[in-house]
Amino acid sequence: MGPATLGSFVGIDRLCIERGYAPILTQVHPTASVRRRAAQLKRAIVGQVNALGPTAARDGRIVIVAHSMGGLDARHMIAHLGMSDRVAALVTLSTPHRGSAYADWCFGHLNRFGAMRLLRSIGLDVGAAKDLTTDRCEAFNQRTPDVPGVRYYSISAARPLRSVSPLLMPSYLIVRKAEGANDGLVSVRSARWGKHLGTWPVDHLHLLNRRFTIELLTRRGDVRPRYVKVFEQLERDGVLKAGKKQVNANTQRRQGEKGIRG
Repeated sequence: MGPATLGSFVGIDRLCIERGYAPILTQVHPTASVRRRAAQLKRAIVGQVNALGPTAARDGRIVIVAHSMGGLDARHMIAHLGMSDRVAALVTLSTPHRGSAYADWCFGHLNRFGAMRLLRSIGLDVGAAKDLTTDRCEAFNQRTPDVPGVRYYSISAARPLRSVSPLLMPSYLIVRKAEGANDGLVSVRSARWGKHLGTWPVDHLHLLNRRFTIELLTRRGDVRPRYVKVFEQLERDGVLKAGKKQVNANTQRRQGEKGIRG
């Protein structure tokens, strides 16, 4: 899609390739501050885009698809690190634009018991814990306005408690009490930013096409068809240039078999 920064999204890179886009993958520090992670993101994108050459995005610019805190990293990078002329659009997936009640809870408890001080003393960068709090995100939004010429899209997520991964149930209850409908870590209210493309019925991990629940009555399975709809929306908006579609080999085989049986 011009390159899209897809991180650890399961199978989404393959989907992009099949649709004729050129995805790139990035990795940043998992617990560092937004400022540090944004600088790492810029280095990764610039290096890989330069290696790829001309892209399929509008005006040679890229489209970034960012999950969770990655959306804050991308917003900081676009607004403060001179990347606005290289980015056509940003799509955030359950990014806590207004912070998370769970981050407030964690930061408060870590400070209370001295854990933050201990972690810093042994050299661990845990800036993310504070940067995801509601107060810090409010300040971040004030100094990080949307950049003219860059399109901002968002997707939120929410599920009932019984359908959330067991890994997310404690945080789900904390966020629900403070902010209402959420995906286990981020509320729908906090995730909305720019043009909202809807609320997916998945949890925070399932947004990455990673499933950690047993679904017997309500199967939602593979979320890649939802990504296809997002890409189609970007194409209609003129942000993403439609690539030359590639037919998946398994699809070709099934079509061939169907033709033989016919």
